[in-house]
Parts: sequence; structure tokens; C-alpha cells
Amino acid sequence: MRKLGMNELRKEYLNFFGSKKNHTVLKSFSLIPEDDESLLLINAGMAPLKKYFTGEKKMKNNRATSSQRCIRTGDIERVGITERHGTFFEMLGNFSFGDYFKREAIHWAYEFLTVNLEIDKNLLWVSVYENDDEAFDIWHDEIGIAKDRILRFGKEDNFWELEVGPCGPDSEIFVDRGIEKAVDENDNKPGNDDSDRFMEVWNLVFTQFNKNANKEYIPLAHPNIDTGMGLERMAMVLQNKDNIFEVDVNQNIIKEIEELSNKKYKENKKDDISIRVIADHAKAMTFMVSDGIQPSNEKRGYVLRRLIRRAFRHGKLLGIEGEFLSSIVDCVIDSYKVEYDELTNNREKIINIIEKEEENFQKTIDSGLDILNSYIKELKENNKDILKGKDAFKLYDTYGFPLDLTKEILDENDLKVDTKEFDEYMENQRNLARNARKSDAGWSLESINVDEFKQTDFVGYENFEINSNIIGLFDSKEKVNFIKKGHKGIIVSDKTSFYAEGGGQVADTGFIITDDAKARVYNVQKKKDVILHYVEVEEGKLESCNALFKVNKQRRLDITRNHTATHLLDQALRNLLSDEVKQAGSLVDEYKLRFDFTYPNALTKDEIKKIEDEVNEKIREQLPVKKEIMSYKESEKLGAIGLFEDKYKDMVRVVSVSDYSKELCGGCHVNNSSEILMFKIIQESSAASGIRRIEAITGKKVYEYLNNNIELINSISDELKTNPKNILSRAKSLNEEIKQLKDDIQKLKEFNEKDIYKDMESEVKDINGINLLVHKFDNEDLDTLRNFENRIKDKYKDLIIVFATVKDNKIIFTASVSDSLTDKYNAGKIVKEVSKITGGNGGGKKNFAQAGGKDISKLDEALEKVYDLI
Repeated sequence: MRKLGMNELRKEYLNFFGSKKNHTVLKSFSLIPEDDESLLLINAGMAPLKKYFTGEKKMKNNRATSSQRCIRTGDIERVGITERHGTFFEMLGNFSFGDYFKREAIHWAYEFLTVNLEIDKNLLWVSVYENDDEAFDIWHDEIGIAKDRILRFGKEDNFWELEVGPCGPDSEIFVDRGIEKAVDENDNKPGNDDSDRFMEVWNLVFTQFNKNANKEYIPLAHPNIDTGMGLERMAMVLQNKDNIFEVDVNQNIIKEIEELSNKKYKENKKDDISIRVIADHAKAMTFMVSDGIQPSNEKRGYVLRRLIRRAFRHGKLLGIEGEFLSSIVDCVIDSYKVEYDELTNNREKIINIIEKEEENFQKTIDSGLDILNSYIKELKENNKDILKGKDAFKLYDTYGFPLDLTKEILDENDLKVDTKEFDEYMENQRNLARNARKSDAGWSLESINVDEFKQTDFVGYENFEINSNIIGLFDSKEKVNFIKKGHKGIIVSDKTSFYAEGGGQVADTGFIITDDAKARVYNVQKKKDVILHYVEVEEGKLESCNALFKVNKQRRLDITRNHTATHLLDQALRNLLSDEVKQAGSLVDEYKLRFDFTYPNALTKDEIKKIEDEVNEKIREQLPVKKEIMSYKESEKLGAIGLFEDKYKDMVRVVSVSDYSKELCGGCHVNNSSEILMFKIIQESSAASGIRRIEAITGKKVYEYLNNNIELINSISDELKTNPKNILSRAKSLNEEIKQLKDDIQKLKEFNEKDIYKDMESEVKDINGINLLVHKFDNEDLDTLRNFENRIKDKYKDLIIVFATVKDNKIIFTASVSDSLTDKYNAGKIVKEVSKITGGNGGGKKNFAQAGGKDISKLDEALEKVYDLI
């Protein structure tokens, strides 16, 4: 068995399928799903490729391989406890979109494991679906795996499916890690989820059926292959590690946690769990922030916030004081930059966002502690020993105070919490969230079966109103004969003027009107070239008949202005920045356009102005906009720009703005650039690592923007008591005045500090050849303490400094040890012992540490302890 590092294993896998097996090697997609509202975060290697499996998109090669970064939080409570559960992981995969099937997938998997990774074939076990004789025979007759090591399992274990859609049996591959890893005497073959002996490393999914709404399994004409191998799991097996947290890329991360906490990994089971949680969550939060996710109270942002807060809490359980995650994140970036160089480019942004969230949570914990202490006081006064679950839930829900922390603090006071009542409140909240998600999600495209319908004829590029036949109606998942007033549903027609969301352009809105009904169209989607109109019936009863399809014309015109302006912007970016600029996503609606593109640096003000000027110049030139259907090869000759998926279509639509811009696009556009009227960039920012984002407006929105700015300027000039022409000079004058006042304050402060320095110098004591300074401040912050410490350190060798300050009724301790003394003295241990006397805790590195304290009356006693310690 080859002992490969994780980065080496990833490279070996991609080279095997890319070079040897002719797969297209795909770079890991972002954790944010694109055009897939069914997923919060990418949670599997195949997730970004769903539309290729369903046939909605085509690849020229029809076989691909990737190492996809993934986030799963379903088992978050087990992270750190088990050997293999993590929120962040990479999934190695090889995929066939109607190309090869079972035989090749099985043979290549076996070849990679036994030849490339040199795993003894006698260590391999496999499982297959109980009725999949074909897979069983390939493993036994062609590969040579003994029958007693091919296990047949039922649907729950070896059949992959959703409610409807593509599905099929799968085959899992296990590695026997040795009898010494067995959990008990019965752990002698795969099948036990808690087994540490038999590690599942690879799952081969054979997507060969389409499951319809009637639960019928229809064989696919071109079955697919979807495989997934956990990179961390496989590295753990090859490196013979006890768990995924100990593989090579995690070593420096764990060492950093050890250093910050003064705890050794593998010395205490409880501490080990916290160390693993921090290591895992730090990786997840690093990649999530890098991909553009910000902490918030909903959706992806809430997942990120939860991970940061869990990691921070486990830091507290380890005794780490203050914010510390930025140090761990730094190690994550260094460990993964070999494959993900965008982490290095985005380092500052990642650290800033995580530090800010840590800082906010520190305040949250402080608020929660005050509330909890009041509950404790009340319980003791009333001779009670159990905190109501309702109160514990309020701490959790309102103040973000984790139940485990509540339990721990109560336990220190010989109290308990009613966890049963807490669980009831928690389950009630989950039910509310589930119902909210259901009502918000509407209908999933997967739940609507469109196989009976032909392709919808879209005639809406030039037509805003048409007559068309309604040929299908759906209410929720079921096909119905009518939709009545006040109800929502989906309708299918033989042709339509409504544009379905796609290519970054939002869907049209408007009305569908019959003799007996009027329905508002609020969304339009496409599935397998069938256009689905999401409607709410406002009058009458909507049935299958001939109807008037009426698009909101003014809204569409605003959208088309923004869409054509997006093409002009794309070309201007290439002209003024680099030909290597590539589109990385877009959104076009009636209010604005948003354009993401690959570029390593933030744009300067001068660059933004030049881009804006060039787009407006092309608008003023009144360039004709032409739309043509042609073969992809013809579009290549014209030099038309196309996205990744466009390359796998036979016929494409080319939108040309004269000779200036040529792009493959199915969206709606103006007929002449002059219709855009005007273009204004309102924001340039980072969308993800290596991805910049421009937001801009056109047409009447620019006019409104200019009017609002004029009103703002007038308001500012009134506030500054000057006229608009003099705003700048007035602002400069005020800044100079502020600067002078700050200088005066600083001089007064420095004058005051001279006396403090003299006092401190007189307090330095020689104890057995060591210079020791212990000093107490009043109402100073941590930055001031560090400033005093740095200035004193320059004057003395072999110096130990312990400072304390009382600010906002809380004690802050710092300890500093000269590098020449760290072999004998540890700042982290010193500050920890001192803070204990005041009911606090802390820690840090050998040369510097900090801690908090509670009991101010014992501060002098704590500082006297320093002399005893030294």
C-alpha cells in the first residue's frame, strides 16, 4: 500500500482518470450551487453536474473527473467523536454522462486501488444491490473477488434514488484495516456503520433508471456513472491513521490548536473532541468565506455562523481566551494552497470576516452569561436545582448560547437543566423551519414529470402578447384538470411569449388570461425544453383552453437593456483589463445587472471609469444588435464568446453588437445599443477568491440614481452649512481640525504616560537574575497594555512582564516572557495560574498570553502570586 500524502493522492487520481482514461479534468466548483435552489451547499462531487446527468446540458467528451470540495452538516454533532465524520471534505469522482457504464467503472476502480495505490486485493470487500446480478458477476467473474467478500444489501444501503428522477443501484468498496481495528468480535465484515475495521472508501453509482411519479422505474436509454471517493478517508487508510483528522494536511492545524490551548492532542478524550471540531470547522469556514459566503442568520450564512460559533465554543472548552480562529485559518490556507491557490489570494478577506464574527460572538457569550447567572441566582434563592428547558432554549435561541455550555456552567453550580423540555422547544423550532422551507420552495422541478409534453415553442423574443393553448396544469406534484381562484399551480402550453429563467436572465412576469380566468405569472422555469409557468389564479377557474399570454412589457424592456449592457461590459473588461478575463456568473433583472468575472485584483477608480466610459461610448454609437442561430463551429469562426456548457451544443444563438461584441446567448436583447440609454457602475467588489463582481444600472435607473445623488449632496451641504460647490473644501477643513484635536489628545496622553513609564521602571525587580515587572492599570484596554509592554521590553533583557487592568468591571491579564527565557518559563501557564485566583481562565503561547478575570477584590492577591510563581 502506497503511503501518499493527501495532495499526492488527489493528483494521482485526477491523472489516472484524466490522462489514462480520457476524462475531462474539472476544477472544483464553488461551494455555492449555481442555478440549483434545491441545494444550500455543494454536498457531493456530482452535485454541480446534475444537469449533465439529466441531459439538460451536454459535454463534448461525456466523461469527466474532479476533486470537489463539499460541506455536509447533517451529522455535525458527530464531528470529532467518530473517526470519519467531518463537515468539510473533498470528494474524488469520475463521471460518465451516457458514455461508459458498469464494467468500465468497476474495472477502473479496481485498477486504481490495486495498481496505482498498491492496495492488496485481499483487503478489499465490495457490496452490491441485492438484485444487481450484473455488478456481482463483474466483481466475481472478471475481477476475481471471492463470492463471500461480495455482499448483497437492500435498497436502503445500495440503491441511490430521489423522490423522482434518475436513480439506480450502487456498489460500495471497503478496505479491511485489520482485526485490531474491530469494535467487537462480530466486526468481521462490512455492514456495521460503527465499524472502524472496514472503511468504505468508494461508492460507484450506476444510474440506469428514471423513477416517475407513479414509482415506476423506467430504464434509461443512456445510463450514467457517478462515483465518489472520500479523499480524506482514502488518505487515512493509506497513511494508517486513526482518523481523518490525523492525515498529513491536518498536522500543522492540530499543532497550532495545541500551541494556543496548551493542551496535547491524544492526552484527554474530551479535549481531543474539541481539537478535532476546531480543525474540521476551520477548514469549512475558510472555504465557505473564500467562496463568497458571509455569516448571517439564514441559509448558507447561518451554516457558516454556526460553524464559527461551534469552533469558538470548543476553543473556550480548551481554555483559549479571546479570538483565536484567525491563527487556525492561517494554517488551513497554508495546508491547502497547493491545490487551492485562491485561498492565498483571499487570505486577508477570509481572516477579517472570521475575526469579526468571533468578536461578535464573544459579546454574545458575555450577554448570555449575564442572563444565565441571573437564572442561577434565582434558582439558588428559591432552593431549586433544575433550570427550565424554556429558559435554556431562550439562551440558545436569543443569545446563541449553546446548551452544552449552559450544562457545563450549571454543573459547576451543582445544578441541572430540563433537557426534555429544551428538546421539545428545539423540535418545535425545527418544525417551523421545515414548514417555512416548504412554503418558500414552491415546486421542485424534479417533482414535475414533463415526459408527455413536446418542446415548448418560445416566440417571445419579439412578441409580448400571443394566443396559445394550455395543455397541462399541475397543483403541487400532481397533474390536475383546473386551478381555482386563490390557488397556485404550474401550467404548460404549446408555445409561449414568457422567457424562462436562464443564462443569468430572470424569468418574465405577466398574466395568462382566458374567457373564464385570469392568472398572474410570477415565475417561469424550463425542464427538458418544456417551459413551466408558475401562476396564481386571481379570477375564475383556469383550465386547458386557448389563452392570452401577456408579458409585462416594460419590465422586459428594462431587463433587455441590462442584458445587452452586460455583453458590452464583458467586452470592455476584456479590452481594458485582459483577454484572460472570463465570465464567472451573472444576474440580469429589471433593476440592475450583476456580472462576475475572473480577475485577481480589485479594480481601481481609474479602471472603473475607463470601463464605464467605453460602454457608454458604444451606447452613443447606436450599434445594431443582431441575433443569429448557427452551428457551434460557425460561431467559433466568428470569434463568439461562449460559456463552458455552450461548447456541448450543436446549434447556438449568437448575439452580436455590431463588430464590437459577439457572444453565445439565449437571452433577450435590445435591437440597437442606443436603447440602453446610459450605463453606470454602482459597485465593484469581491464575489469569491479570484472573482470580482460589478453591479451596474441602465436606462431610467441611471436617471433616478443621479437625482438621488443630487438630493444627497444638497442635504450634506445643508448639514455642513455651505453650498454644494464648497463641500470638498469644507470637508478638508473639518478633517484638518479633527487631526489637530487628535494630535493634541495624543500629546496629553504621552505626557501622562511619561510618569507611568517612570513608575514601571522603578518597579522592575531582579529575581535570581531575571527582570520581573508586575503592574496594575486602571481602565486601559489590551492595545495599551501591549504598547507599554513593547516599549519596556526594548530596555531590558531576560524580562518577564505581567500586566493587569480593570475595564468595564472585568479584569484583563497579559503575560510576556523574553524568548531567552521560554525554555524555563511559559507565559500561558503563568497567566492561567494568576487568573484562576480571580475566577478566570486563559492561556496562549510561551512568549505571550492573555486571560480574563472576574473577582476584582482578589486582583492584588493574584498579582502577588506572580512573585511566588517566578
